[in-house]
This record gives sequence, C-alpha cells and structure tokens, in this order.
Amino acid sequence: MFTLNCRGRILTIETPVVMGIINVTPDSFFDDSRKQHLNDALQQAEIMLQQGAVILDVGGQSTRPGSSLLPPGEEAERVLPVIEALAQNFPAAYISVDTFYASVARLAVEAGACIINDISAGFMDEHMLAVAAELQAPYVCMHMHREKHSTIYRGRFYPRFQASTGGLETSKNKGDSCI
Repeated sequence: MFTLNCRGRILTIETPVVMGIINVTPDSFFDDSRKQHLNDALQQAEIMLQQGAVILDVGGQSTRPGSSLLPPGEEAERVLPVIEALAQNFPAAYISVDTFYASVARLAVEAGACIINDISAGFMDEHMLAVAAELQAPYVCMHMHREKHSTIYRGRFYPRFQASTGGLETSKNKGDSCI
C-alpha cells in the first residue's frame, strides 16, 4: 500500500489508479482528450470518474512535435476555469495540473488542483521545485530533461533501467522511457 498526501487529502493506492487526461488545448496529441469548452471538460470528467478514474489531469499546453510554446498567462487562462469547475463539481476527485510553469502551478493549486505534473522535471522553470515544495503538493517529475520545448521528441535518447544488469542502457526506440 502507498499513500500520497494531496494537500491534506490522503490518496491511498493499493492497486494501480487511473488518471484521466483532459487537454484544454486545440492541438493535443490525442483528439478525444481535447476539451476546449468548459461543459465538454466537465462531461468528460464525469465519464472518466464513472469509468474509474481517480485523478483528473488538466493540461493547457500541447507538447506534440512541432507545437508552439504558450506563455504562462495563456496556459493559465485555459486550465484555471476547468480546474475550478472540476473542484466544485467533483470534490472527491484528485485534480492534477499538467504544467511546467511555477506560476501556473501555484494558481492551479489555489484553484483546486492538488498534484503538479511537470513534463520538464523542473528544467523549464527554475522556480518549479521550490513552488511545489512550498505548496506541499505532490510533484510528478516527467521525461523532458534540458531540451527546448520545440525539440522535445526529435532524436531523443531515453535511459532505460535494465533490472537484469542493474545498469542503464541508452535507447533510441520510440516509446522507451525511464522507469
């Protein structure tokens, strides 16, 4: 059993949990996750929760290859109304914000998010780790290291842990990731 303190709410994990992804961006990887209108996002959240999602992850920044980097203010305009509405309509859900901006993370937590999901591992905003610690919000540290946003998927090398050898292996295979 694993427990996670989500800003005073304890998430007990005895088996894997599902995180539903709600992208409030017009150019996300997956068409069906794109919910640009508040009512669409709320309807999708309700379906996800009914189907067993425990965490709802809200993102406003596309990270697909060739996407443009949004400034923090524009990202916040996309995610904050959705996070506020989710927190009000689904108080039992754990809400995660998918951002690499510390300022957006702070505003999202104030709006009702209780988890920060950062694909840049803190490298795109030098204040992110301090803000996550200050907010006492669980921090999901993802795969994008010190690369620029626009080159995130070009020629990427991912270290892969090899349990049998106890070492690291470098792989160019699409889909490999850190474990």
